This record gives sequence, C-alpha cells and structure tokens, in this order.
Amino acid sequence: MFTVIGESLVDLVRWEGATAPVAEHPGGSPANVALGLARLEEPVTLVTRLGQDTKGAVVRSHLTDSGVQVRTVGSDAATGTATAVLDANGGARYEFDLGWDLPETLNLPRETTCLHTGSLATSLDPGATVVEALLERERRSGHRTISFDPNIRPALLPSRDEARARTERQVVSADVVKVSDEDLRWLYPETAPQRVAADWLGRGPAIVVVTLGGDGSLALTGEGLVRRPAPTVDVADTVGAGDAFTAGMLHQLGREGLLGGGNRDALHHINPKQVIRVLDTAAAVAALTCARHGAEPPNLHELATHLAGDRAAQSSIASVALRSA
Repeated sequence: MFTVIGESLVDLVRWEGATAPVAEHPGGSPANVALGLARLEEPVTLVTRLGQDTKGAVVRSHLTDSGVQVRTVGSDAATGTATAVLDANGGARYEFDLGWDLPETLNLPRETTCLHTGSLATSLDPGATVVEALLERERRSGHRTISFDPNIRPALLPSRDEARARTERQVVSADVVKVSDEDLRWLYPETAPQRVAADWLGRGPAIVVVTLGGDGSLALTGEGLVRRPAPTVDVADTVGAGDAFTAGMLHQLGREGLLGGGNRDALHHINPKQVIRVLDTAAAVAALTCARHGAEPPNLHELATHLAGDRAAQSSIASVALRSA
C-alpha cells in the first residue's frame, strides 16, 4: 500500500495578465500523486491537512471518489489555494496561500510499503520539519520504500542555499528520487542537471529520475544512465503533469516487484529494461494528463489502452523497416 504525505489545496487557474480565475480544480502536488495512484487502482492513503470549509469538502470528495483514503491531521484552518498562472503555451507558474502545520509525530498505516512525499510538505515549516524527521526514522527502520520529489516552489522558500541543504538531507533518506530539470537548475544554477543527479545517486538512493519536459526523461541507477523520449501529445495544460509522472513511476515500480523494505536490494539492482518500462509508463501517464485541463490523471484502462497503442505503432514501424531492409 502507498502512503502519501503532503498538501491538499485548490488550484485556481488563470491566464497571464487576467485578473479572475478561469477554473478551480482540487490540487496540491502530493494530493495529485495520491489521486494518480488511486486511478491506477493502487491502494493509497493521503495524510494531509484540509480545512473544514467548502473548498476542503470539494477536495476531499474529489480524492475519495477516485478511491483515495484521506486522513487529515493538523490545523482545521481554511483550505489552502495555489494559483496556476498559465502562459500562452500552457506552462504554469504558481502563487500560494496556505499553511502546513502537523502534529509533532506522524505514524504511518501499518500496511504501508511505499511512502511518498515532497513539494511543500518537505519545504514549508513547521510541518516540513516533522516530515523530515519521519523520513529519517523510516530510512533507519528499512521497512518501507521512500519516494521523494522536491517539486521546488521558490516563492515559498527562505533562500536557495537553505533549500539546497534541506533537499540534500531528504535525498539521503530516499530510495527513489524524481526531480525536474527546472528544479535542479534552480537549486544548482551552475551545475548541469545530470551531474547533480549523479551526485544525488551517490548519496544513497537506488534511482534518481530527472524529467526534461519535452525532451523526455532520464534515470540514473547503479547500472548506469537510461534516457527516454517524451511521447507526442496535444497539450491542454501542464498542471499536475509532474505529479502524474510520479504516480506512473511508482505504479510501475510496484508492478516490477521493487517496492517495500524486503525488495530494497532488488530496487538497488534495477536493470535497464525495467527502468525503460518505468520511464515509459510514467511518461504515458503524464502525457494523458497534459491532454486535458487541470490535474486529471488517467485511470488504469486509459493507460493500458494508450500503452497498447504505442506498442502497436512501434511494431508497425519495425515491420516497415524490416520490409525495407
């Protein structure tokens, strides 16, 4: 079972230069990951903070309708918001209005095999300090796989240096790290993203995945480097695309039998063919999400249909190539 810890909020979407939002969607990076996992028929609990207000009720319903078990902790203040400001290409930048306070101790459901967290949950105090302590404790216990996506929000961070130091501590606690090249360039403006990923791999994770936007993704493991292209997609917007990628990645890692404390050695010896399947599945989930407005990841049937179409297309191309040879 997956447990995701982190913020749930309402995404307000507006175009650059506009004053009023054009849409409201339930969101929050960890909540989006939990939603993506649930739609892929993975059992998942989201440990989060939700207000006892209309926005909180909408977010809770959105999650539970897809099968997410929602466990609320912390303050019952108003549900937070994130305004996604879209440019002409559908790219998003974010403005936030929320808090992140948690009890001093968090306990995970006993059935948890994989813990995922990141974004504001691991960067916005006071709650981030609680989450960081949990990651360190879980890493020492070795009972669960730990997944981490920094998903940097510069507007809410005290400084680049402090954010970098905290992120590096959290990387040490993680088995699986997924990060965007944009985040790496913000954290390390003078270092190539692939070089940073290699450094992070040396700090303890079994796999470090870097998303490259339209250029696809890459993964570094003990077996070396794997690169995969991005699928072709008509982009509606990119809201939640990275979180959808994370959900697809974790889903496929589970299908490969690589999650849970008892499979840590297998995860550290993940082979290139497995990495390719992980990256391709993750990219497909992200592409399907980008094809629709808001953070609306696909269900398992939609993913399977998409992947089957890709395989059929690749088989057709290979057949043509053989006939032409």
